[in-house]
Amino acid sequence: MDLIKLPLRHQSWLVAAVCMVVDGGFVLLGCEPVPPMLLVLAMTLAVDAMLAGPARLSGWVALAQAVVPVVVLVFVDRGLDANEAGLLIAGYRAGAWLRGTPAWASLGVLSAGLMVCMFATDHGVLTAVLVAGKGAVLPWLVGRYTTARRAYLAELEKRSAMAEKDAKAAVTKAITEERSAIARDLHDVIIHHVSAIGLHAGAARLGLPEGNPRLTNSLLAVETSSRAAMVDLRHLLDLLHGDKSEGARQPGLDNLDELLDGVRAAGTPARLEVRGHRRDVPESVDVTVYRIIQEMLTNALRHGDASGVTVTLAYEPDSLTVSAENTAGRGDDSGSVRRGLVGIRNRAAMFAGTTRSGLEPDGRTWRTVVTFPLEASCP
Repeated sequence: MDLIKLPLRHQSWLVAAVCMVVDGGFVLLGCEPVPPMLLVLAMTLAVDAMLAGPARLSGWVALAQAVVPVVVLVFVDRGLDANEAGLLIAGYRAGAWLRGTPAWASLGVLSAGLMVCMFATDHGVLTAVLVAGKGAVLPWLVGRYTTARRAYLAELEKRSAMAEKDAKAAVTKAITEERSAIARDLHDVIIHHVSAIGLHAGAARLGLPEGNPRLTNSLLAVETSSRAAMVDLRHLLDLLHGDKSEGARQPGLDNLDELLDGVRAAGTPARLEVRGHRRDVPESVDVTVYRIIQEMLTNALRHGDASGVTVTLAYEPDSLTVSAENTAGRGDDSGSVRRGLVGIRNRAAMFAGTTRSGLEPDGRTWRTVVTFPLEASCP
């Protein structure tokens, strides 16, 4: 059993019990006549039991321990070894727990009691001083040192905690500043160009002669997509600036209809199928699934034919599967689709998701499947 883990109250009683056993044993081995021996034993056990008392009473305990050798000397004509262990512990407690006048008074009482016994038994001044130093001053100093060391270690721990806190604050500040710098760059460069795209598309659409609805719809889709991109960029900028408000919330599964409408406006049929019982998913997963579907639709627009794309959300008790199917058609294989798939794979991996993609056995249908594990839901 680890004694250090015992409550302080139990440890105090343990120390007192050991002192009672040790001091009581020496009294019994002293072979005194029975009546005086019983008196000395009773006094010794009583003052040693006081060592289990509260720390604030350490001064009174020291006084009681100092009186016992004098009383024993007067009535039994012997002293010093009656409660030697109790004297040592009392001196330590006084040095460790008391401050100011009570601490010094306890040291004086303990030293005086020992020296009186030494003088009364015809010992010299040097011997009396040495005995007082061993039985009173030394334990008192050890108690003083222990408390000071404990306070010093506590101060070191406090400084270390403050330094760690300051370091974390510095890192947080650096991250915040870096995010602000990125947000400024996005605002100054990307938003400017996206805005220009929308303006030029709008001007071109308004300048077209009537009778060309396909080109008009394409330019309208460019305008709509540029506005949607502006909204998403502003959401990201708000997040980089630390804005967690509702207006800064990133789009999620609730915004899939808007995303599909943008694809349809570009002239590509887009269908959404939901299988299983729809359930809430963590917000971070919700945003990630939206971005993955966005990338799937972008790939279908770039590399699919006019038959369109089908997106399927399959809810299972312990998973969510997202898949997209489209017929491979126009576009080259220069690597942009590969980069898109790498982005999808990396996003899914952040949440332990798995990704499969490639042509189906018919050699024409491209299928991308991403599965996210979720906590099992109750049926």
